[in-house]
Amino acid sequence: MTPKTIVITGASDGIGAAAARQLAPAGHRLLVVGRDRTKTETVARDTGAEPFVADFARLDDVRALAEQLRDAAGPDGIHVLANNAGGIFGDRTPTFDGYEKTFQVNHLAPFLLTNLLMPELCRARAAIINTSSVANRLFAHLSLDDLDNHRAFSANKAYGDAKLANILFTKSLHAKFHAEGISSVAFHPGTVRTNFAADTTSRMRVVYRGFLGKIFLIGTDKGGENLVWFIEGTPDATWISGEYYDRKKRTDKINPQATDAALAEALWQRSAELVDLA
Repeated sequence: MTPKTIVITGASDGIGAAAARQLAPAGHRLLVVGRDRTKTETVARDTGAEPFVADFARLDDVRALAEQLRDAAGPDGIHVLANNAGGIFGDRTPTFDGYEKTFQVNHLAPFLLTNLLMPELCRARAAIINTSSVANRLFAHLSLDDLDNHRAFSANKAYGDAKLANILFTKSLHAKFHAEGISSVAFHPGTVRTNFAADTTSRMRVVYRGFLGKIFLIGTDKGGENLVWFIEGTPDATWISGEYYDRKKRTDKINPQATDAALAEALWQRSAELVDLA
């Protein structure tokens, strides 16, 4: 396999870190991104990767990260961008930028990062892999006039909406850029036993952090393996661009809003306004 330049966000822990460790023996150039400097640098040392630190709850961090990754990319560009950072949080919390934290960290930040890296991605005819969740089907109903969930906030709905936004973003990327060589996919990695629900007031915390999680959830290595399958796969052969997968299987079990092309375009335009993209 030809080595690739691969960016993995959310790589300081969980399936992002597991994927980096699984990819390292193949000789890829790994650019790992995390919020925690110590954890991110540890993953980088273990894998020979290059570490980058950014807090997705601050959009200026995302803009600085994009500039650093552009400088690091080199003439061949970025072959894979794995938008894997995210989480479910507690009570409604505004970010430094004034947006609800779940929506910004899971959707607005990767939306901004991907768009800022688009020249490097197009140059490499890249694959963009967006980690979504089955929560898109269980909890979400996206309202363009209430993306921050002011009217009826719950941690579960905010997370489900953000994961639905990941799928709509994936479909928009395919519609806008597939003709230029970009491929995009969204996937549910499985219900993985990670720290991602540690800060939430949602009942998910009981499952992820308690005894039930040890019985019913898959380990980070298995979740990382599912991410690696997309990273090392061939778009439109291994997986189909613009589609949503449950682990490694394409599925129609998806929120009905996820197939609304008009909603996908409207979300793109609204997101671009929120992050000040021309």
